[in-house]
Amino acid sequence: MIVLVGVLIAVFVVPDQWTVPVVIAAIGIEVTETLVTMRWSRRAPPKVGVETLIGAAGVVVQECRPIGRVRVRGEIWRARSTVPLDLGVRARVVGRERLTLLVEPEPETGR
Repeated sequence: MIVLVGVLIAVFVVPDQWTVPVVIAAIGIEVTETLVTMRWSRRAPPKVGVETLIGAAGVVVQECRPIGRVRVRGEIWRARSTVPLDLGVRARVVGRERLTLLVEPEPETGR
């Protein structure tokens, strides 16, 4: 897109002696932008799957005694807790077993 804009500017806006330098500059900007974007997009592997939920906070939507359900990041997951958790209690994901999240009550913060 940058090259197209550069060509249009070179043809319709700048004087004739500047046509080639403007096109070359547009190509250089396009190549630089492409290389920087490629490098930036490869700096870290994508994070997907259940493992990304470890450490996330959620809310108990079905009592965990020891099995229940929690809402984490907008999704309801089956959960297991070693401590009984009542409805509406905030819980933190500490691990997983297959598609069951292991949760514990979130510590109270003194605000």
